[in-house]
Amino acid sequence: MLDFYWYPKCSTCRKAKQWLDENGVDYRTIDLIQDTPKAALIEKWLNESEQPMTYFFNTHGEKYRELKLKDELPTMSNIQASQVLASDGMLIKRPVLIEGDKMTTGFKEDVFEKNWLNK
Repeated sequence: MLDFYWYPKCSTCRKAKQWLDENGVDYRTIDLIQDTPKAALIEKWLNESEQPMTYFFNTHGEKYRELKLKDELPTMSNIQASQVLASDGMLIKRPVLIEGDKMTTGFKEDVFEKNWLNK
């Protein structure tokens, strides 16, 4: 089953959820703030993904700017990044959708169509 990590107050997450519902995609919701993924799981995401580390960070978020992570990311290891991301769900780019070895962050309709329709 598709895991849909989201923040219910996030408009992008709500749009993604609506798209999933309208397209009949089965998923399980996980609140990124109340049930923030553990560092070990996030490290697995980082290690298995071919995406740059910034793909996983909410680079537009207040907490990201507050911690000056833009300057830190280039020298961070996956272990360090996973610990930072696990410390606060607001740092994670949302929504995160995962099923097996497939993963997306954020919401772009064309990416959702490619990855989550007719899977």
